[in-house]
Amino acid sequence: MKKIAFLFLFASAFLSAQKSALEQKINMITKGKNATVGVSVLGFENPFKYSKSGDQKFPMQSVFKFHIAAAVLDFVDQGKLSLDQKIPLNASNLLKNTWSPLRDKYPDGNIEVPLSEVIEYTVAKSDNNGCDILLRLLGGTKTVQHFMDSKGVKGFRIRYNEEDMHKDWSVQYENYSTPNSAVTVLKKFYDGKLVSKKSTDYLMKVMLSTSTGLNKIIEQLPKNTPVARKTGASGKNKEGLTGAENEIAIITLPDGKHYAIAVFVSNSMETDTVNCKMISDISKEVWDYFNK
Repeated sequence: MKKIAFLFLFASAFLSAQKSALEQKINMITKGKNATVGVSVLGFENPFKYSKSGDQKFPMQSVFKFHIAAAVLDFVDQGKLSLDQKIPLNASNLLKNTWSPLRDKYPDGNIEVPLSEVIEYTVAKSDNNGCDILLRLLGGTKTVQHFMDSKGVKGFRIRYNEEDMHKDWSVQYENYSTPNSAVTVLKKFYDGKLVSKKSTDYLMKVMLSTSTGLNKIIEQLPKNTPVARKTGASGKNKEGLTGAENEIAIITLPDGKHYAIAVFVSNSMETDTVNCKMISDISKEVWDYFNK
């Protein structure tokens, strides 16, 4: 018994030292940066937890499209919507002055596409018009908030859509998540506690195909690492301030285990390159920690 107790204490001390080393490395990455950085990491098959400003509220920007997609799929599970149902695209919902690969694909509108295509463009390509189309189908942001509240998701709020955020820079701060909330909701999602297994598998597949933010969480990870992720970014205002440069992800390790990571950079006067490199460097340090 004494030997077992000794081994347990030794292992605990070793893990504590490793975690402390990770914290020091992350602090070095963010040191001297004119930005607020929040990080949260959650092991799925082990009890590992780490956070830096984990309970602070950060503007989500397009990270909230994950939450919106989950709420839409809840409607699909209930039979209120169908992935096959046709969604009309026209001048009224394909706004010009916004990021929209969906509009670029169908510049003339006057066409109907399946709901699944709108979801996939909204999540994997971060389409802003697609996002607001989904919100209108749900009846607005209150439906997403109610859904997340019903699933016990804390530290999350959504009040405004993409069109609203384009009109008023300040409202992005009203759509917030804490880093700890982000990894917790990803764990609930992975465990099948948000939507049905069919919808979970579908959204995981969509997130694995995400093509935005290649210079953030996945940049320094081994090629072909499965990463189900959602990015978000505000760009800069006239004063050169970045409101949000974010990413959340579920990462699959070589041994088949998983962890969730959320990195939120806010109120930054650094360049876009520096903001994204902080996310990339933090992601690499966390990956190295799990693969030691």
